[in-house]
Amino acid sequence: MPPEFGMKQMKATWKMLVPPEQRPTKKMNNYNIENIFSTTLRDSGEVALVDGDTKQIINIVKTGYAVHISRLSASGRYLFVIGRDAKINLIDLWMEKPDNVAEIKVGLEARSVDTSKAKGYEDKYAIAGSYWPPQFVLMNGDTLEPLKIVSTRGMTVDTQEYHPEPRVASIVASHDKPEFVVNVKETGKILLVNYSDLDNLGITEINAARFLHDGGWDASKRYFMVAANQSNKVAVVDTKDGKLESLVDVGKIPHPGRGANFVHPNFGPVWATSHLGDESISLIGTDPDKHKDQAWKVVQTLKGQGGGSLFIKTHPKSKNLYVDTALNPDAKISQSVAVFDLQDLNKPYQVLPIAEWAGLGDGAKRVVQPEFNRAGDEVWFSVWNAKDKESALVVVDDKTLKLKTVIKDPKLITPTGKFNVYNTQHDVY
Repeated sequence: MPPEFGMKQMKATWKMLVPPEQRPTKKMNNYNIENIFSTTLRDSGEVALVDGDTKQIINIVKTGYAVHISRLSASGRYLFVIGRDAKINLIDLWMEKPDNVAEIKVGLEARSVDTSKAKGYEDKYAIAGSYWPPQFVLMNGDTLEPLKIVSTRGMTVDTQEYHPEPRVASIVASHDKPEFVVNVKETGKILLVNYSDLDNLGITEINAARFLHDGGWDASKRYFMVAANQSNKVAVVDTKDGKLESLVDVGKIPHPGRGANFVHPNFGPVWATSHLGDESISLIGTDPDKHKDQAWKVVQTLKGQGGGSLFIKTHPKSKNLYVDTALNPDAKISQSVAVFDLQDLNKPYQVLPIAEWAGLGDGAKRVVQPEFNRAGDEVWFSVWNAKDKESALVVVDDKTLKLKTVIKDPKLITPTGKFNVYNTQHDVY
């Protein structure tokens, strides 16, 4: 058994690099912070902060290994990144050159971090969930000081047998309530963790389906949609009423990232996921008020390029839906993206040869994670090559679907996820 990792071990790794009282009292740089992209440099244990306006690298920040996600504080000032090695870095975007101000290791392996967004709790708390040990920890939002650790070991939702290692997958923060939504993979439980009183912690336990993984909000931010990937389902949680709304059958191994919200020409508001296990894209109705018959059902299934999709993306200002296929075994498919026209979903998708546009040498050149800029008129893609090969970021004009810019730099080593500050802060997807 690997060792446990409790409060004593966490506090031993906690480093306050710049205490809050020594940090700027106002923004000290001229960057358009809302349009910075926090870009994971997977194999070098870093994130590149890229200026979305100038397309220049602002800083390369040392982080944990293979940063899984970047999340923003409610104010947009603090950037939280967590590596697969369970190291969290807190980056202050107000500094003259944005950089680390605190760090901590919360376990041996982890995937998720988020921060309090409810009114009155902005920037107050952070939360991180671990794969090992199976637990989550609540921390001070501006220092990362660990405050409370909660185990997730327990019974599975189906057979109600004890599971010794239920990993914490995705975590999201409610915008309306002082709650974190914590998804526990192997037990299939969704925990609504109320952080208004840490001494008397209130946790609502919702039975969903096993193997919960990633997900995102519907457009109203009332319903959280999360993939139970090996169960081939999407669980829908009503965070207002604190209950499971539905379990929706979808394709094979859904992997939505945060998913994609848009208004379907026939069925109203929908949330979409693509899949690792097949080429399907499931569109789920999300408006029980005005489109009751379509709510929490797959209203349409699109056929993409193939399986191996990790991320799907659109934007409120876009008329396009982008679907990557980064893990498809066919190089032609993994090096391109499919684009669907949201005004006519029966039209064949258009293929954009992103890796070809990047003009790189040899290598896998997997195209991964479409991410919009603040204005919603550009889409950024990572062309993810091996550590010893050249990689790039490719920027596409959303209106014309033409190449806009290729960002290359020897320091862009294995870029994967990119998180636009504004869109991540406000859960725009």
